[in-house]
Amino acid sequence: MASTSIDAITKILETSAKIVEDELDAELNQLKQLDEDDLERLRERRLEALRKAQKRKQEYLNKGHGEYREIPSEKDFFSEVKESDKVVCHFYRSSTFRCKILDKHLATLAKKHVETKFIKLNVEKAPFLTERLRIKIIPTLALLLDGKSKDYVVGFTDLGNTDEFSTEMLEWRLGCADVINYSGNTMEPPSMTQKSGRKVTKLEKKTIRGGGLDSDSDDD
Repeated sequence: MASTSIDAITKILETSAKIVEDELDAELNQLKQLDEDDLERLRERRLEALRKAQKRKQEYLNKGHGEYREIPSEKDFFSEVKESDKVVCHFYRSSTFRCKILDKHLATLAKKHVETKFIKLNVEKAPFLTERLRIKIIPTLALLLDGKSKDYVVGFTDLGNTDEFSTEMLEWRLGCADVINYSGNTMEPPSMTQKSGRKVTKLEKKTIRGGGLDSDSDDD
């Protein structure tokens, strides 16, 4: 019985390999049949795509993308959000230790995901905005698309409830909200480190309650 199963699997693998080989052969034959004009057109299309990508990147950089910046006031928040389709805003407080942890990861992601603007705003300078966005826990990331708040990352609950979450974990969480161009699988979070001993399996929507601004802590 076991031998029969192994034989069946072997045949399936051989068939799959043959299909892939045939597809590659077909592509190679097509390339061999291209004349110089066809190759030149392919080259031009590739160059045009690269030029457009470079132009788009420069436009992002001109809008303040590519770096993690602090904005001075809530008035600046509206102008920053208005000119960019995708924005991640870290509402922080200097005395909150976990805000400094987020700073490190956000600085890394800002360089990697130029398509998204990464900014931070001190909640003590933005009382109207924090009230309007119902921000009660610090740190909070507001994830905005087309000028509207789509999602929030409140504290570290969605990041494994640990201070030792990886940059990849935060990247995955932002990808789940479509606020960055995420190439991974949004259905599966990255593996947590063995040191943390925790695993994230799904996202849960939270209801934020409370009157004042509270700091996220291990007790939350």
